[in-house]
Amino acid sequence: MRTPERVARAWEFLSRGYGMDPRDVVGDAVFTQETSNMITVRDIELSSMCEHHMLPFYGCCHVGYISKGKVPGLSKVARLVEVYARRLQIQERLTEQIAPTSMDEIDAEGVGVVIEARHLCMMMRGVEKQNSLTTTSSVLGSFHNSAATRAEFMTLISKPRSAAP
Repeated sequence: MRTPERVARAWEFLSRGYGMDPRDVVGDAVFTQETSNMITVRDIELSSMCEHHMLPFYGCCHVGYISKGKVPGLSKVARLVEVYARRLQIQERLTEQIAPTSMDEIDAEGVGVVIEARHLCMMMRGVEKQNSLTTTSSVLGSFHNSAATRAEFMTLISKPRSAAP
């Protein structure tokens, strides 16, 4: 039986975020682009492990920002989410980690992060509620200071998905 080796490899994969520096993930993939409009990357799939019960939670993350003349490569936003998700986590902290790192790395005017996730610790044990969804948010800069900016972000991430062309 090779179960112990498989489990060890699985945990190595599931916790690989500890060996990654979020700033290295973004690296030099930040480009000069004069824009003052909101940019959103939504429905970034994520899975993580609850640090309280060692059970998975999974869902999606939406990140929005207003640039001050710099934009990251779009895949870098998803990679940043992945770095923090691949650590033992609670959803609240995960949300709070993604927002300031995003803001700092792209020198944004403001950032909004919303995570919607399902937790197996709620589904498989305890209250056993299969359809519960936990939503967390973190808003910084102009997303925090302006109700209109925050509302625009929430509207953009709540639109139905469009079919691929």
